Amino acid sequence: MFELSSEQIGGWVGGFILPFFRIAGLLMTMPIIGTQLVPMRVRIYLSLAFTLVIYPNLPAAQPLDAINVGAVFLIAKEILIGVMLGFVLQLFFHAFVIAGQILATQMGFGFASMVDPTNGVSVAVIGQFYTMMVTLLFLAMNGHLVTFEIMAESFVTMPVGTGLTTNHFWNIATSLGWVLAAGLLLVLPAITALLVVNIAFGVMTRAAPQLNIFSIGFPLTLVMGFVIIWISLSDFLSHYQAMVTDCLQLLRELVQAK
Repeated sequence: MFELSSEQIGGWVGGFILPFFRIAGLLMTMPIIGTQLVPMRVRIYLSLAFTLVIYPNLPAAQPLDAINVGAVFLIAKEILIGVMLGFVLQLFFHAFVIAGQILATQMGFGFASMVDPTNGVSVAVIGQFYTMMVTLLFLAMNGHLVTFEIMAESFVTMPVGTGLTTNHFWNIATSLGWVLAAGLLLVLPAITALLVVNIAFGVMTRAAPQLNIFSIGFPLTLVMGFVIIWISLSDFLSHYQAMVTDCLQLLRELVQAK
């Protein structure tokens, strides 16, 4: 009769279940896959498939007593590592949402908003446009494959059961400021151009007070805003490449990968 010892069961649990929770933590929180557009059951199946693919190449794990209370803390650590990586990717995508929101406010187009189907919140139309562009670029340039590669390398650099240090949380905290700065740099030329347009309207109002600045300035600001967005799209790819390089490098630093 085929029998399994507790050591064998513990080895399977430690070598498969814990990596599964780390991968599931990433897929549940990362953009595109971790959104409301992908059902929870599909994300679980993807996590299971990814774990099965990398399981033969994982380092040997120590046997784990699945009934022990310490196993719960180990599972929480693995989930936290995956959520940490997914959170950094979310910050990268939200940098473009912030940029679109700032630009829409400056050009007087902030009233035009729509419900983001991925997050279920109301965002500016321009921010949603930038989100769609960065999503297509991220998939076209295999950013999701690079993320999965970093996740696979994390099991070598941060073996199962490794805890997080204060450096990991410090890097995430500093990345919050990086997101705001990246969003501002992305739309800074457009904001400057719109500021010049508003100054020109102010000079026109002083020179000809009989002009109704609200009836003339508002539509012209919208038109100039769209023209500026169209011109600024020529540098969108270069900004994206610089930002995604910094984001993926931050992911590698968090898991101590090369």
